[in-house]
Amino acid sequence: MSDDKTLQDNKTYQPANIEQNWYKTWEERGYFAPSGEGTPYSIMIPPPNVTGSLHMGHGFNNAIMDAYIRYKRMSGNNTLWQGGCDHAGIATQMVVERQLGAEGVSRHDLGRDNFLEKVWDWKEQSGGTITQQIRRLGSSVDWSRERFTMDEGLSTAVQEVFVRLHEDGLIYRGKRLVNWDPKLHTAISDLEVLNEEEKGSMWYFNYPLTDGSGHLTVATTRPETMLGDTAVAVDPEDERYKALVGKTITLPTTGRIIPIVADEYVDKEFGTGCVKITPAHDFNDYDVGKRQSLPVINVFDRDANILSEFTVLENGTFKELSTEPCPADYAGLERFAARKKLVAQAEAEGWLLKIEPHGLKVPRGDRSGVVIEPWLTDQWYVNTAPMAEQAIKVVEDGQVKFVPKQYENMYFSWMRDIQDWCISRQLWWGHRIPAWYDHNGKVFVGRDEAEVRAKHNIGPEVALRQDDDVLDTWFSSALWTFSTLGWPEQTPELKTFHSTDLLVTGFDIIFFWVARMIMMTTHFIKNEDGTPQVPFKTVYVHGLVRDGEGQKMSKSKGNVLDPIDLIDGIDLEALVQKRTTGLMNPKQAKKIEKATRKEFPEGLNAYGTDALRYTFYSLASTGRDINFDTGRIEGFRNFCNKLWNAANFVLMNTEGQDCGQSGSDDYTLNIADKWIISRLQQVEKAMAEGFDTFRLDIASQVLYDFIWNEYCSWYIELAKPALKNGDEKAQRGTRRTLIRVLETILRMAHPLMPFITEEIWHKVKDLAATEGDSIMLKDYPVADEALIDNDALADFEWMQSVIEGVRNIRGEMNVSPGKKVPAIFTAGEPKDKARLEANTVFLCTLASLESAAWQDDASQIPASATTLVGKLEVHVPLAGIIDKDAEIARLDKETNKMDIEIKKLSGKLSNPGFVDKAPAEVVQKEKDRLVGLTEQLEKLAKQKEKIAGL
Repeated sequence: MSDDKTLQDNKTYQPANIEQNWYKTWEERGYFAPSGEGTPYSIMIPPPNVTGSLHMGHGFNNAIMDAYIRYKRMSGNNTLWQGGCDHAGIATQMVVERQLGAEGVSRHDLGRDNFLEKVWDWKEQSGGTITQQIRRLGSSVDWSRERFTMDEGLSTAVQEVFVRLHEDGLIYRGKRLVNWDPKLHTAISDLEVLNEEEKGSMWYFNYPLTDGSGHLTVATTRPETMLGDTAVAVDPEDERYKALVGKTITLPTTGRIIPIVADEYVDKEFGTGCVKITPAHDFNDYDVGKRQSLPVINVFDRDANILSEFTVLENGTFKELSTEPCPADYAGLERFAARKKLVAQAEAEGWLLKIEPHGLKVPRGDRSGVVIEPWLTDQWYVNTAPMAEQAIKVVEDGQVKFVPKQYENMYFSWMRDIQDWCISRQLWWGHRIPAWYDHNGKVFVGRDEAEVRAKHNIGPEVALRQDDDVLDTWFSSALWTFSTLGWPEQTPELKTFHSTDLLVTGFDIIFFWVARMIMMTTHFIKNEDGTPQVPFKTVYVHGLVRDGEGQKMSKSKGNVLDPIDLIDGIDLEALVQKRTTGLMNPKQAKKIEKATRKEFPEGLNAYGTDALRYTFYSLASTGRDINFDTGRIEGFRNFCNKLWNAANFVLMNTEGQDCGQSGSDDYTLNIADKWIISRLQQVEKAMAEGFDTFRLDIASQVLYDFIWNEYCSWYIELAKPALKNGDEKAQRGTRRTLIRVLETILRMAHPLMPFITEEIWHKVKDLAATEGDSIMLKDYPVADEALIDNDALADFEWMQSVIEGVRNIRGEMNVSPGKKVPAIFTAGEPKDKARLEANTVFLCTLASLESAAWQDDASQIPASATTLVGKLEVHVPLAGIIDKDAEIARLDKETNKMDIEIKKLSGKLSNPGFVDKAPAEVVQKEKDRLVGLTEQLEKLAKQKEKIAGL
């Protein structure tokens, strides 16, 4: 934030000089807080992990939210942008456990209470880094209301929801199959499982028929789970095996006799068409087991090691039916060691048929990196089907709208096939489940132990033990829109700002977060008439931010861009170190280093926040992934500089001058003034439409074109002769228009470019006769159609066409822009002649004409290059201005050079050795190049023909 009256001390825009100072000012003065006036408008920030750091997805997401909150704030709404962080159960616990591990201490050494103290200490000292980084994006979050999902108030809300859902019969404890992380020893959600393609094997085993009549060959990618097989399944329509359905096989190694069943799950084209069914260790097999009433046999312990004794359970009820001893020498083996031993045994005993290479998707924990095991265990669940009915209805009724609408189909697909939600996690950091057990294992749910004892008449002599598990992080996040506003208390904030207006999120968490928020809110929050309230009215779904080649950004690929690096800049060596640090594979690190040095030989420039934000808006086509390359942000940094220089020009020509702001009408407006004022109204209307239809890409392009192409390239250039040659009233009118349009542009651009607009606005506000402490508190511009002068628009369009036509002739004939040329007008209509007379000064200035004359007799016009504007002919006589022979010689040289290149390319593309062997994209690139060269050659020929005729 600079103190000088003008911007002249800084010829180019230096964002580092102003951004953090302005943000500090905004936050300290409380500008982000609700005003208490106007229609309420609220957005809840998707709470980032307290362990997190800013990535491009956060940058994109926050840029969109801030644009809307600033737009609505300036439009007079009582706005709240609620901020906060998520406690991120697994991620946070792992960070602290790694710190302890470096000291040779485990959480179990400390005990639960002491460990949690360590986590809270870490959270206070190091957590929340991301909220400081979000400030760097210019996000106008009301930090005075910042919330954390483990805050006392939010914890109360979580506890209340759990107890009420349990009382409603919608929360229960049961044994089910879950994603189990053998390293972290906890169930995890599907979102925390990475299914990535890996090279593996397919093993073919011969399972002998019990009656000795032969065998079935079963193909599997997981031999170790054979120990828990309870059936072999075939396709009911597979003629090869129809006669065997109902028979049994004797499972090698265990000797267990299991049935052959027919089930539509089986794909007869996959493998041998025979599939081993292990209900305890595969989600699909679990469903087959339920349909076929197969027993469930768990063979793994919590470490994914083989149990010494297997328990046979009844499917559905999980009632214990019997026990089986583990086959000799397998007990205690790690699962992959058991795999090797089992394959070796099969080979030695002759029932291994073959092994084939096979690509498969391997589920790994996103935090631990280990292979996730489907595992049967006791967990807490939410019966979501009854809640989903209401959540579906509010979207069907339009109470919640998805933008783009197509994502409603994804939402409905998930919700109509919803499964019960496993909400318990075997962690210490998180919301501890409010359930207590007596010595018999009987469970009691309550808000605290005292309530449990009072409610169930349990005396102090009975020891109670609270459940050790904590709730899934998504459980507390599902309450975010109302828990942050004080629920279960009926606070003024809850009444004012709920339902919230807009949720901005990625498509990947529509089910995990969006759907669960809708279910929880419609169940717990009611309108005054008792109807369910929705958490938000609109869900704006954006795509993923990818690199310039469309690849997903990941550290292993070395293509991650840090928004802070783009804002502040980073030198090459630091960038290389950042991208290769932590990579275990030296070869990969070397490859990433080489690619980084090639792509960014000088590192990353400091582009500033406004340029980064504008890049995001330009790419914000709803729902689509965006490819981010630094070429775009470079262009928008230039855009910031263009606006900065335009403001400098205006200030130099208006400071200390009468700018017609006194309220009198002692000024006149020329065609350029009337045109830019008219265009401003049209742009104001287009900006409102862009915001209202969630097309920030369109709005940002409209604004860019208006500022760069119309205000700067046309209007300012036309203002120069007007200020120099016009009479006093005309000059006053131009100064008035310059300053008023600039001030309006700044307000219009502020939601997208908050820093540069605030800085410039403080330099121009007095000249524009406006007051205020911040542009963000001013009104957003609204179009006034009464100010649109259609005649001025038409006249100016005519003038633009003439100027662009002359400029094209200059370009084609290689005439220097500074060389003045004559222009002769003929064959037009009376209004063309009138327009010429009214705008001769402007035409001569911008087209660099020495004269602009009307000629009724076309026969008197010398040989010229000509451009048409409607029926009007604009002739530019070039005899004596260009060296005809030298220009033809130059064109011949260019033509010969292009001929050689075209022949070379044509030969390459007619060579089968190139066309058939080169990648398709390379071949297409060469074809496109040939088309472009051919078109250029045709243009050269036409140009030569024109010059020859002069």
